[in-house]
Amino acid sequence: MKHLWKKSAVIAALSFAVLTHSANAASTYSAKDGDTFWELSKQFGISLEQMLKANPMIEPTNIYAGLSIVIPASSVVKTSTNAKTAPKAEAKAAAKAAPKPAAKAAPKAKAKAAPKAVKTASKAAVGKSMKMTSVDKKEEIITIGNSNYNYSEVVQAKASAYTAAASENGSWGAVDYFGNPLKLGTIAVDPKVIPLGSKVYVTGYDHGGLPSGGMMAIAADAGSAIKGQRIDIFIPQSQEQARTFGFQYVKVFVLE
Repeated sequence: MKHLWKKSAVIAALSFAVLTHSANAASTYSAKDGDTFWELSKQFGISLEQMLKANPMIEPTNIYAGLSIVIPASSVVKTSTNAKTAPKAEAKAAAKAAPKPAAKAAPKAKAKAAPKAVKTASKAAVGKSMKMTSVDKKEEIITIGNSNYNYSEVVQAKASAYTAAASENGSWGAVDYFGNPLKLGTIAVDPKVIPLGSKVYVTGYDHGGLPSGGMMAIAADAGSAIKGQRIDIFIPQSQEQARTFGFQYVKVFVLE
């Protein structure tokens, strides 16, 4: 009987270990035509950033049928069976018996200068002409017009321009990486440099089809030719007009 109990306990422990490993292990998925990391992240209930990190060797714009994609595992929250079965009275008694932590002395408050009023990037007017008036590198705050915005980094990028023409967008059509129609304020980026979905402020370009002085934009697109410190700015004009943009060096402030 004693040996039988031990055998049952071992089997139960092994079963728990297998289940825990299965829940934590990453899985693979065979891609279908039309799949994107964005759609797969929604399908499997994980973030786009997790999908990109789990598949660093896969170009986001080059997902084809049969491609093996790693699906990151979801985290497993372990719960104690003893905590579930313990009676409420015992739990209360244990709480009373537990020694209270020694009270810590309150830290001295340091005098700080009044913080500057900073707007969130979500309120930024994407695609509109917004001239930058100053940059506070120490505080990482950019002043655009009469408003201040926090930024996390500044990317010195080589910029080009693209349009809604079918020859430039292939089977995807005139939509961004998230499936939204291309519009003024959309830029394509390398997700390894500027995360997809980031709100940014672009300045330093010179083109009649874009807001003068600089503009708010969203890093909502990607492209096989956009690698490293490169961006592609969508211009709602003809291909002939967009070609006059050429290559220009710009500053991209990644807003928080």
